[in-house]
Amino acid sequence: MSDSSNVSTKKSARVVVVMPAYNVAAVVKNAISSLPPNMIDEIYVVDDGSHDGTAYAAREAGATVIVHQQNRGYGGAQKSGYLAAIASNADAIVLVHGDNQYDPSYAPEFIRKILEEGCDIVAGTRMVLGDALKNNMPIWKYIPIRATTFIQNLMLGTSITDYHDGYRAYSGAFLKSVPLNQLSNRFDFDFDMMIQGVIYGAKIGEVPHPTRYSDEHSQLPFGKAVACQLTIFKSAFKFLVHRIGFRKDNLYSQIRKNK
Repeated sequence: MSDSSNVSTKKSARVVVVMPAYNVAAVVKNAISSLPPNMIDEIYVVDDGSHDGTAYAAREAGATVIVHQQNRGYGGAQKSGYLAAIASNADAIVLVHGDNQYDPSYAPEFIRKILEEGCDIVAGTRMVLGDALKNNMPIWKYIPIRATTFIQNLMLGTSITDYHDGYRAYSGAFLKSVPLNQLSNRFDFDFDMMIQGVIYGAKIGEVPHPTRYSDEHSQLPFGKAVACQLTIFKSAFKFLVHRIGFRKDNLYSQIRKNK
């Protein structure tokens, strides 16, 4: 667990958490209460069409809740949260999952990377500490993550150790430059954001953190995981075709670094 007392931030910086949440009423309070209150200015929980009282539980825990009447998907939930963060002039935005799979107490490390090291994107990684399999990451998930991360790094020219970790943070300046509404509403949204980071020339950092797999934490089923990977590689191929000039796409032409 990270010690937030050892992490300093710019006092004038506005830090917010965006927390997608779908039918996680039983654990969302734990996710919210585990965040460092002295470092977070606001928590936006995006209730993505839940029907189990998730929105009520999040409000009871002190979060600002954005409600989708119908499920818009993992990417769609992030978009709503990021647009709210941009509107509030946030300087650092941390993505924390409402299912409590990723330990929220590590948020200060992501914040520090943004505010003190000047990162535009900070990606969590489960592959550095060496505990992924010991902490019950399924082998059918571990092997494809390692293999596809290697391929995705080759395709984008990056050096990320875990492309499929859902713990992320972004600078406000980067988010303002991204055409959010043109990106995917599904699980490949995170990869779309990394493509935008490559176009932006983003400074990318990583934060190692433990894996947390248990029955109470949601996991992407095998079939959906395969479908997600296929969609990700479709996006990567589309970007590569644009990059070599074979077929230009406005989605990859409009973002500009503004620092």
